[in-house]
Amino acid sequence: MAFCPRFHKAIEQIGSRWTGVIIRALANDVRRFGDLKHSIPGLSDRMLADRLKELQVDGIVERTVIPETPVRVEYRLTDKGCSLADVMAAITIWAETWVELDEPDAEVELCIE
Repeated sequence: MAFCPRFHKAIEQIGSRWTGVIIRALANDVRRFGDLKHSIPGLSDRMLADRLKELQVDGIVERTVIPETPVRVEYRLTDKGCSLADVMAAITIWAETWVELDEPDAEVELCIE
């Protein structure tokens, strides 16, 4: 059985390191770069910037510049990005059931919101 090329491309788009948690943070109305960085421990500025650019190219995230002083930049999920909600929920449920943490005390809150 051959893999569907669309499935392969979709997994590559949302399966890159940090991409899923960035999508989830955006789905929870975290919109500003600094807030995204703060809400995702261990994520570097460079990696966040790179992933946001990739998500923009893929049409999953849109970047809006708000002409204020100082200039404000916000990120939002597009309709395409919002349509990943069920996928993210399914992964969350799967993770709660099957994924063991290396450090059990690291779990601060339930993944399901």
